[in-house]
Amino acid sequence: MSDSPRNSAEKQSNMEQTHIVRRRGVLSKFRNYFLTGLIVTAPVGITITLALWVINWIDGKIVPLIPETYNPQLLFQNYVGVHIPGIGLVVVLVGLTFIGFVAAGLVGRVMVRSGETLLNRMPIIRSVYGALKQIFETVLRSSSRSFREVALIEYPRRGIWAIGFITTKTTGEVQHDISEEVVNVFLPTTPNPTSGFLLFVPRKDIIVLDMTVEEAIKMIVSAGIVTPPDRRPADVQDTPLVSSSEDPDKG
Repeated sequence: MSDSPRNSAEKQSNMEQTHIVRRRGVLSKFRNYFLTGLIVTAPVGITITLALWVINWIDGKIVPLIPETYNPQLLFQNYVGVHIPGIGLVVVLVGLTFIGFVAAGLVGRVMVRSGETLLNRMPIIRSVYGALKQIFETVLRSSSRSFREVALIEYPRRGIWAIGFITTKTTGEVQHDISEEVVNVFLPTTPNPTSGFLLFVPRKDIIVLDMTVEEAIKMIVSAGIVTPPDRRPADVQDTPLVSSSEDPDKG
């Protein structure tokens, strides 16, 4: 018994729909594979590219200063035929370590003190040098807590929260003119966390977070796409510390 024209048309339509679904499934798989490959390779490729760019930039500044007789890069290139990047970076690391070793000794301290005395006699140079020295000493000092704490503050108005970094306790004229105890908070911008604003925030209005500085920077750079996990106990996570609807005049 032959199929009726209606049944034949339905079978043909079902076959076409099945073909379309299969084709969409194949395209969807290819798209997922492509996106997975991009997610895997893009961060690695960008990281390697940036690292090579920094290494080549340092090599371009430092390697030409090394005499040809003692230049390891030229020796490798002339006798082995291979270009070895990173020689300038190694020279910088060794040089800074050696300078630190010398500066830590008696002779080095005398030389540094004499150099600072000379710089302090120059009207403009002394201001720049003094500010830079204070910044580096504050940030790099092992006992300092600068940029080691991530804070949550209400900015630019009550009810809107932003992530900042506690730099240090506010001192000097700024603190003396404010009745409340305030701290210096650096508020970075997205996606470039190297720029931002310096805020003097009352300590009572700051919520110190458990996330690390590295995790906070990743969150800022990714505009919130990369969110670090909350490692606190479950009972702590279920208890909010503040509410945006609180009356600002209370307390």
